[in-house]
Amino acid sequence: MQWSCNMLRLYTLATCDSCRKAVAFLRAHGVPFTEVAIRETPPSVAELRRALAVGTPLRKLFNTSGREYRALGVGDKLATLTDDEAIALLASNGNLVKRPFAVGTAVACAGFNEAAWTAWLPSVARRG
Repeated sequence: MQWSCNMLRLYTLATCDSCRKAVAFLRAHGVPFTEVAIRETPPSVAELRRALAVGTPLRKLFNTSGREYRALGVGDKLATLTDDEAIALLASNGNLVKRPFAVGTAVACAGFNEAAWTAWLPSVARRG
């Protein structure tokens, strides 16, 4: 099966352990991906909406343990933001996005969980 390198975009931060684990996981499973620096190039509005469309709760897209999340008081504001406002905020600031953030034709998820990624790996393969 031939993979398209545009099939999976992985937003990462070089100093993030979870991001390094996700990269190693994808390489170990032979999944081609394009790695994108999340701070310099945050996920687009369309990519973040894809995560919502596949069932990722909005709150799970936020890096709730990040300094910027706390400094901006996003936790207190989140309940009053519309989905559009929250997505726009995420798309404008990669530090607010939970990482790694993976998005492709068949998947969109925030954070690395090996069991969850193993579960969606076959659905990615079927679309290749």
